[in-house]
Amino acid sequence: MTGPDRTIVADRTIVADRTNVAGRTIVLAGATSATGLALATALIAAGATVIATGRSVDRLAPLREAGARVEVADATSLDDMTGLADCVGPVDAVIPLVGGWRGGGGLAGQSDEDLGALLPALDAVRATSRAFDRALQASDAGRFAIVSSTAVARPLAGGANYAAVKAASEAWTRAVAHGFAKTSRDAGTPLRAASVVFRVKAVDPASLEQAVLALWDQDAADLNDSIRTLES
Repeated sequence: MTGPDRTIVADRTIVADRTNVAGRTIVLAGATSATGLALATALIAAGATVIATGRSVDRLAPLREAGARVEVADATSLDDMTGLADCVGPVDAVIPLVGGWRGGGGLAGQSDEDLGALLPALDAVRATSRAFDRALQASDAGRFAIVSSTAVARPLAGGANYAAVKAASEAWTRAVAHGFAKTSRDAGTPLRAASVVFRVKAVDPASLEQAVLALWDQDAADLNDSIRTLES
């Protein structure tokens, strides 16, 4: 595995021939943000089938217009995500995109209310990974990826709640990586699924798009349990 001590800085190099992503089915869970729309559009342009989820029909409309299959489902709900996994068929990647930021006011300003508002991001990582674990391991190149923050490496008092939630999300994602590796090892088969953390200072859609497209440019053994810091 590529451990957390081998952080990889991803650049913005655009690879013209993305044959490995073409034909893949990718679930973007909680995809109604501008980042979700940009990522869905890039994946569809590269030949992937995108299933985008959100809680609002109206907010899913731009994703439908971009060519994604849309499903009204709560990415933080294990029941919703399990129901989705049961009905969509084979899946090659799942990327939870539930996020947001609250902070400021030093350590004393880290309120329970703010923490509660940030926790859905962790809930989405847990729900999606559990619901789609079997599907991702059944794929010939399953991928699970989250968008984390460079704040995990250097947490500040005014962003302690945020950094804590992101750190917990990274820990869960690394546990997913361990599960993929253990299943492969126990079965005596090559590792085919990979779980990856993307760290950003601020989300740059173009950088994230290229990083996601590149998930199929490397073997699972090189990707699994890696932390990749993206340019902003």
